[in-house]
Amino acid sequence: MLCYGYLQLSSQGPKHDEIDFEFLGNLSGDPYILHTNVFAQGLGNREQQFYLWFDPTLDFHTYSVLWTSNQIIFSVDGSPIRVFKNRETELGKVDSNYHYPKSQAMGVYSSLWNADDWATRGGLVKTDWTKAPFVASFRNFKAAATSSFDAAAEEEALESNQEQRLQWVRKNYMIYDYCGDTKRFPQGPPPECK
Repeated sequence: MLCYGYLQLSSQGPKHDEIDFEFLGNLSGDPYILHTNVFAQGLGNREQQFYLWFDPTLDFHTYSVLWTSNQIIFSVDGSPIRVFKNRETELGKVDSNYHYPKSQAMGVYSSLWNADDWATRGGLVKTDWTKAPFVASFRNFKAAATSSFDAAAEEEALESNQEQRLQWVRKNYMIYDYCGDTKRFPQGPPPECK
């Protein structure tokens, strides 16, 4: 069992920005869980989780993030799985805790680490250290960035087939959405969810 692995865009410090693709550990034969999260100004708790519709250990797959000043699109093999929109101008007046990652440069990080206190069925499954060493492999890694958000990316929107694929993934494979977590947010969902 791989306990936990991630690919992350992150800045540094207590008020860091971060965009995460995280792979949670599983028991052999169980579906793999892809965990996404967005932090801005040090505040996260914007998780969504998905079962993958394939076994990611059998072949290489493409995981991508398109991050513009208007939105963040998470994709797997070209299929969008999540869109996180920048609603800071609209929601900043309603909730001073809502921020969008836009003002800090970020680096790309990847690691494997033990998070079996929460990432493996809420901590129920512990890492089997007899299976070490744990390995992550990358192929054809590409990072394209500019020092500022470019105007062409501002207009980036999903095409109708991408929107249909996004809805298909969300309907069939999403297993957690912070917007619907009434135990975590008993006072109601965060404002960006409304």
